[in-house]
Amino acid sequence: MTQSNALHTGTRGSRIIGILALIGLAWTLIFALVISPPDEVQGDAARFLYLHVPAAMMSYLAFAVTAISSVLYLWKKTRSLTWDRVAGVSGEIGLLMTALMLATGMIWGKLTWGVYWRWDARLTSTALLFIMFIGYVALRGLESSPAVRARRCAIVGIVAFLDVPLVHFSVTWWRTLHQPPTFQVGKATISGSMLFTLFVSMISFTLVYIWLMMHRNRLAMMEQAVEDHGLKVAIAERHAEVSA
Repeated sequence: MTQSNALHTGTRGSRIIGILALIGLAWTLIFALVISPPDEVQGDAARFLYLHVPAAMMSYLAFAVTAISSVLYLWKKTRSLTWDRVAGVSGEIGLLMTALMLATGMIWGKLTWGVYWRWDARLTSTALLFIMFIGYVALRGLESSPAVRARRCAIVGIVAFLDVPLVHFSVTWWRTLHQPPTFQVGKATISGSMLFTLFVSMISFTLVYIWLMMHRNRLAMMEQAVEDHGLKVAIAERHAEVSA
C-alpha cells in the first residue's frame, strides 16, 4: 500500500462501482416515482417495494457472506484473519440493510395495515435477526486477542444466519399479515414496468453492497494494521522493561 493510497479507501475499481451504483439508483428513482404505475390494490404505497425488497435481499446476501466467511475461517487450518475481516465487514453492511428493511417496512405497514408494527412471524423473525446481528457487531468490538475474537464471532455469525431462512419462508410457513414473496420459483407476483423497476433496483443495491464492501474492507485492513503496530509497540516496550 503506497502512502497516497493509505490516505483514503477509494480505488479505481471502487470509483467505477460507485459511479455505476449512482447511475442505477438515479434510474431506479425515476422509474419508481415517475414511470412505474401505482399498484391496483395498494396504490402509490406499493412504491416502497423498490426500496424494501432490495434492502431485504441485500441483508440476506450480506449475512450469507458473513456465514460463509465464518465457516471458512473455522475450517481453514491457517485460520486466516482475512475471512474474519470479510465476515465482520459484511455483517455490518447487512445490519445497515436490515435497519433499512425494517424502517421501510414499518412505513409501508402503516400505509397498508394502519399500524407500524404487528408481532406476526415475518416482522418478529426480522426483528430477531436485527437484534442478533447487533450482538454480533458488538461482540467484534470487545477487547480480546484477534484469534479468540475471530473464533467467537465466527460461531455467533453462523448461528445468527440460521434466522435468515426463517425470515424468508415465514410468510409461507405461517399465516401472516405480510404479503407473499414477490419472487417465487418460476414466477413473480408483478410484471411489466413494475418488475423491470424492481430488477433495476436489485442491481443498483447489489452495486451499493459491493461498493460498501470494498471501502469498509479497506478501512478494516487499515484498522488491523494500526492494531498490529500498537501490539508490536507494546511488546517492544515490555521487552525494554524486562531488560532494564
